Amino acid sequence: MRPLCAASALSRTHTKKVEPIMQSNVRRKLCCVISVAVLVVSATTFHADGAERPASDSVKATAPTNQMTLDAVVADVLEHNPEVNFYSAEIAAAKGGARTAATWTNPELSTTVGHKRVTGGGLATEGVAWAVSVQQTFEWPGRIPLRKAIANQQIQLAELGYAQFRAALAARARSVAYGLFAAEQKAAATREVANRFHELRQVLVQRELGGITPELELRIIEATEITILRKATEAALAEQAAMLALNQLRNQPWQDVIQLAPVDLAFTAALELEALLAAARANNFEIRMRQVELAQQGFTVSLAKKDGYPSFTVGPYFSQERAGDREQQVGIGLSMPIPLWNRNQGNVETAAARQKQAETLMYLTQRTIERQVVEQALTYQTKRTEVAKWRPESVDAFRTAAELADRHYRLGAVPITTYVELQKQYLEAVEALLETKREALEARQQLDLLTGADIKVFPPSPSSKVGAAKGGASKGGASGKSSKRLRPVSHD
Repeated sequence: MRPLCAASALSRTHTKKVEPIMQSNVRRKLCCVISVAVLVVSATTFHADGAERPASDSVKATAPTNQMTLDAVVADVLEHNPEVNFYSAEIAAAKGGARTAATWTNPELSTTVGHKRVTGGGLATEGVAWAVSVQQTFEWPGRIPLRKAIANQQIQLAELGYAQFRAALAARARSVAYGLFAAEQKAAATREVANRFHELRQVLVQRELGGITPELELRIIEATEITILRKATEAALAEQAAMLALNQLRNQPWQDVIQLAPVDLAFTAALELEALLAAARANNFEIRMRQVELAQQGFTVSLAKKDGYPSFTVGPYFSQERAGDREQQVGIGLSMPIPLWNRNQGNVETAAARQKQAETLMYLTQRTIERQVVEQALTYQTKRTEVAKWRPESVDAFRTAAELADRHYRLGAVPITTYVELQKQYLEAVEALLETKREALEARQQLDLLTGADIKVFPPSPSSKVGAAKGGASKGGASGKSSKRLRPVSHD
């Protein structure tokens, strides 16, 4: 028994010596692991901060500059469009023509130098003969003021052309910018539905098809996916085309990309037709240009009649001859053509005929503008009434319904026909709303161009509340004897 006790005593003594050593080793390893973990976490945090802070700063710096409102895009186009310089140069050219029309012709200096020989009585004398004269041509009284008037009318035409171009350019920029926004919305909705069909097809392919019905449903989903993908491609191409057109208007590189802020168009109430027609007669650019041209043709007729009278040239002259004796002459010369064969009657008749053409063109332009005002007013009110029937949350409700149909179809609670039809109707609803707003915007901008002012300045019709009108447009022509208000076409 003693050896056993000694062995056990030795083992207990060895265990007591080994335990502190193992505990110290474990502590060392634990400290090393904790230190390494702290270093890794610190390094990861440092790199994450270093990588995220510049990105967040850059996002904060670029987000306000990349997004542009509709009015900001229009202002940018008006500032940088290169075609504006053409019309500015046209104004400068017209002003140069006005300066030329008011300028007198330069005086004319003429001189002669020659040799003179006088013979008589057997004697001959020789000498030098020379003469100098200064002549100034004077127009018949009234010609220069008429030329000034014609040139001033040309300046007015150039200025009206410049104003008309800027108004049309602003409308074009607004239409293209909204077209880009609408294309982005269509492309996003189409991609959303296309991805939904693609994901659903991937899920159905992995399942075992038990029967003919699941097989046919899979083919329906696959065919619909192909159709939606084509629409997504077309929407992406339309978005790129709108971006390229907008960059061209902005005079920016084709690869430049801008992000439009969300566009919420607000359409005003129905307008007084008489106010629109009166504004068009007073402010329309085409009518004002025809009025200026008619006045210009009147001055042209008067100038043609004045051209039947001759211009005259007056100037002093001095001559001297030395041939034995010195002979000098000083006087004033006068010359003018005699209107014997040409009294400018042909030009007078031509100018009078042009005046008749200007009067006819003025009348036709006014009738055309009045018809366009009535047509665009009716279109605007009809589209506005159609937009007003939409609930503001309609698109979000359709999107939610499409997502809900996708979830429940996968659970087997919704049939394939309901699922596919709801996805298609969601896309068609988004497209219909955007297209209707675009058409209403186009009609409104055409009214702005036709009337020469913003339609919001005109008072609304007393009985033209949205949805309250019943019936079509009142009878009446462009002569101003039509009804005072237009009623939108009812869709009820």
